[in-house]
Amino acid sequence: MMFGMGASGGLFALVVYVALVVVPFYQLWKRTGHNGWMALLMIVPLLNIVLLYVLAFKDWPAVQKKGTDLG
Repeated sequence: MMFGMGASGGLFALVVYVALVVVPFYQLWKRTGHNGWMALLMIVPLLNIVLLYVLAFKDWPAVQKKGTDLG
């Protein structure tokens, strides 16, 4: 049991977490020109922190296509 919620409460909490984390990161990865499905990796502990640094410091294909440099 997850904090006394039972299996259905735990499943609901997981769905809410995925909706709050994966959906925005899916849009962010897509918008920067990367594969949007990388957002699924954001639910893996520690890997999500690594991916945030990758997203922050890696060149973005969408910016390179436009020929502009944001940094």
